[in-house]
Amino acid sequence: MARERRRAYKDQIYWGKPVPGFGDIDGQILVVGLAPAAHGANRTGRMFTGDSSGDFLYQALFGAGFASQPGSQHAGDGLVLHDLYISAICRCAPPANKPLPDEIANCLPYLETEISLMKNLEGIVALGKVAFEGILRTVRRRASQDYRASDFIFAHAAVYNPGTGMPWLVASYHPSRQNTQTGRLTKEMFEQVWVKVRARQI
Repeated sequence: MARERRRAYKDQIYWGKPVPGFGDIDGQILVVGLAPAAHGANRTGRMFTGDSSGDFLYQALFGAGFASQPGSQHAGDGLVLHDLYISAICRCAPPANKPLPDEIANCLPYLETEISLMKNLEGIVALGKVAFEGILRTVRRRASQDYRASDFIFAHAAVYNPGTGMPWLVASYHPSRQNTQTGRLTKEMFEQVWVKVRARQI
């Protein structure tokens, strides 16, 4: 994917490798997206950096007090996340932004490792249905009791408690350009998610 560059970035060297998570590994909140955008994180090497999805996300995180600035264009721009870590279901940019089941299965162990390293983890925010379902698979393997997947329906701003000792889960539409430009996800709707996270309304 790093060979196909947009004209605006034709003189830049794309990261073009698996993108690691980013933020405060000692934080209480984990945000999980789908995958690096072809001309965003795949280019900059940092999650949700250098594209419109990141602009939408970091503006909301800044407003909620989780980010030091309301936007991020490159990995060295000084952005610092407070009490929050950002990761993704897939670590490489998938063709047409649609990862195959095998790609998801191959990448989930990296997310599981990050979850195990977050010793203060209290809650997870899943950006999009694919992230939501991936998180459920990961949490189910860690849960001390079984639960029915049908009990967890993806819906914007829905909050779930997978079980005793497990982090709570908040679902959100993904801040993709397709969602934000069509009005499926508005600024107010996205702020609603972070209000719930901050208030621990679970």
